[in-house]
Amino acid sequence: MRVTLLITCVVDVLAPDVGDATVEVLQAAGCDVSCDLSQTCCGQPAWNAGFADEAAKVARPTLAALERELDAGAELVVAPAGSCATMVRRFWPEMFEVAGDPDAAERARRVGERTREVSEMVAPHVDRLGDLALDAPLRVALHESCHLLRELRVVEEPRRLLDAVAGCERVAWEGADRCCGFGGTFSVKLPETSVAMADEKLAALEQAAPDVVVGCDTSCLLHLQARAEEVGTPLRVRHVVEVLAEALRGDRTPAGTSDGDSA
Repeated sequence: MRVTLLITCVVDVLAPDVGDATVEVLQAAGCDVSCDLSQTCCGQPAWNAGFADEAAKVARPTLAALERELDAGAELVVAPAGSCATMVRRFWPEMFEVAGDPDAAERARRVGERTREVSEMVAPHVDRLGDLALDAPLRVALHESCHLLRELRVVEEPRRLLDAVAGCERVAWEGADRCCGFGGTFSVKLPETSVAMADEKLAALEQAAPDVVVGCDTSCLLHLQARAEEVGTPLRVRHVVEVLAEALRGDRTPAGTSDGDSA
């Protein structure tokens, strides 16, 4: 299967290792991966702030880039972020309609129908990855991010992927499905509330005592990590695809025990 990567702004700018791991895992699952680098942003920050015209202006180059890839033979668009996959699948048609561009809205519907979040894409094909194993035991707490859980209804797929990795123990976490407080512009407009929500999750995390917090949205993971560092309790984080990539390689520096890389 040929797929094209919606790289996302956060991964592109702050966590390029997540992009590399996404490609590595997709290729191991039997995918031919391409990426049109003319894509920009999905427009979510401006859309969430109520600026539909500005959001549509930002998103149009990405819509065009993904359309070109699909027209050239890609079967699906894959994104390493539940939030961006949600924006494309659920909100792009509405955004372009509100911005007065019904043609783009229809094009967006076609692209959205063929867009998947990466764990949603890989989980049904996890057997193709072969024997997945870490070189050292790893206790992971899975953060279930809001858009992935509540908009896309992707629940079991990240769990299935982690459970397929020998040496990876998924620990119970009371706050796993609570919002981390990031929410894009929400954390900027209501910083006190955002911090309180992050602190609530971190307090629940103490009892689970994981080696690393794993999730499918880098923005959430970086938000939790930054807040943990602020209060003096450093937190290691990894995207699900990074754990899978390490398990594919038999990496000698397992997630959560290595060099401080925090993507």
